[in-house]
Amino acid sequence: MSSNTPATAEVRPFPNAKVAPATEAPDVHVQPVVAPPPEADAPAKKKRSVRSFLLPIIGLALLSGGAWYGYDYWTTGRFMISTDDAYVQADMAFVSPKISGYVDQVLVSENQQVKAGDPLLTIDAGDYKIAVGQAEAQIATLAKTLDRIDAQTKAAQASLQQAQAQKVADQAAADNAGRAQQRAAQLVKTHVGTQAQLDDAQTALDQAKAALVGADAQIAAAQANIGVLEAQRAESASTLASLQLGRDKAARDLSFTVLKAPYDGVVGNRSVEQGDLVSPGQKLAVVVPMDKLYVVANFKETQLARLVPGEKVNISVDAIDGHPIQGTVSSLAPASGAVFSLLPPENATGNFTKVVQRVPVRIDVPADALKTGKLRAGLSVVVAVDSRTAPAATSN
Repeated sequence: MSSNTPATAEVRPFPNAKVAPATEAPDVHVQPVVAPPPEADAPAKKKRSVRSFLLPIIGLALLSGGAWYGYDYWTTGRFMISTDDAYVQADMAFVSPKISGYVDQVLVSENQQVKAGDPLLTIDAGDYKIAVGQAEAQIATLAKTLDRIDAQTKAAQASLQQAQAQKVADQAAADNAGRAQQRAAQLVKTHVGTQAQLDDAQTALDQAKAALVGADAQIAAAQANIGVLEAQRAESASTLASLQLGRDKAARDLSFTVLKAPYDGVVGNRSVEQGDLVSPGQKLAVVVPMDKLYVVANFKETQLARLVPGEKVNISVDAIDGHPIQGTVSSLAPASGAVFSLLPPENATGNFTKVVQRVPVRIDVPADALKTGKLRAGLSVVVAVDSRTAPAATSN
């Protein structure tokens, strides 16, 4: 071998080494990336710009709203006691007859404004007029009877006076006859007078005494007659008083044939027509005093701690547009609404579940709000009591 030939090293594998088989490299296909045109990226950029513009505004609005709510709660809201369980109410008068009869006239229509004393309807008064006339006739008859008894009493009193005068005369005659008898007896004893004269004097004395007894009897009879007449007059006077009461009752029943409005208001729920037969206590109509409406709000028992009469109340009525009406807490009920219910709860037996009770609170409505005529009994309202206006708080 020539020395100019470069030597090559022979690579020998280790005895135990394994030679990996030769593999071919996989074919790689490269997809060319096409750049989007400038117009396709414009909507995305626009959305990002709108979002970046609106998000701060929304955040600022939420922050401002929260701040305003917190400020309003701290300055006003925490002092307000509100509920939507409140209604407009009125002390309505149910028009009912006190007597029975057929309706003669109906003088009002549904929803008509009436004044106190206005006639609403009339009941046939024929029978009641007859009753009044009959009572007056009986009174007149008994009055004549009393006049007759008075005349008889006067005559009996005159007879009594006559009998008393006769007794005086008879007493004088008896006294004279007695003295004559004594003189005649004395003359007989002295043998001056005769026995016949004594007998005549004794007879005259006996007759005078008998006349005196008769006079006493006449006086007693006259007094008894006067007593009877006085008793008859007392009885007739009592009967007359009873007849007068009957006449007054008949006249009162006659006045009940005209049903009148008890106060100013509006007629509603009229359920009577001409010719109907009505009976005492039957509800024929309702008169609602529109100038005496008030609100009853049912507050939870957990809200009563700061509720006192005299506090100002904001009353929101759906039927009235504009600002809330400002009322005043008038009074709190002495018990919860459940106590006054038809079937009050009884928790002494069985399982017990605590339920928050509600207490009715009366709220007065100012006269200016009632003059508008928009409030109606039964309307739902939302009330908010301002506890800062309590009388004790305002005085301090």
